[in-house]
Amino acid sequence: MKKHTNPIPTVDVVIQRGTEVLMVERKNDPYEGRLAFPGGFVNKGETVEGAAKREAMEETSLNVEPVEILGVYSDPKRDPRNHIITVVFVGIVIGGKERARDDSAKIKWIQLNGLEINNYFAFDHAQILSDYIQWKRTGGTFWSLKNRAGDTGIR
Repeated sequence: MKKHTNPIPTVDVVIQRGTEVLMVERKNDPYEGRLAFPGGFVNKGETVEGAAKREAMEETSLNVEPVEILGVYSDPKRDPRNHIITVVFVGIVIGGKERARDDSAKIKWIQLNGLEINNYFAFDHAQILSDYIQWKRTGGTFWSLKNRAGDTGIR
């Protein structure tokens, strides 16, 4: 029998409050101590929307509702552990009191205005943050091969 080596699905959630976005400081490797959006692996039998809500709750203690899809990120090198695909949602807080839990050491609200995006972010979350800032201005969705100037990458 053939062993499947399919990519592994995950989710991430961008949560904005005013001019800030919520990020978590990772408690574990890979990228321990770096900033990431709340997120994680999709469980068997779970929708990506359900996983986004669960992961946000597990890591931040906040009840979050996904309202948009920012994009899908599937670069095979985006996670050093494996070929991981993530669906990134934009979400809103609908309840709860923020508290770091699970894989999160700390919760940090990052100011978007004047933000200098650097390599302090885990995985490809600097690119996701940059895409989110552009999405706020122009809309649209993003994916791994999409030219950031608007080209779809489809040939």
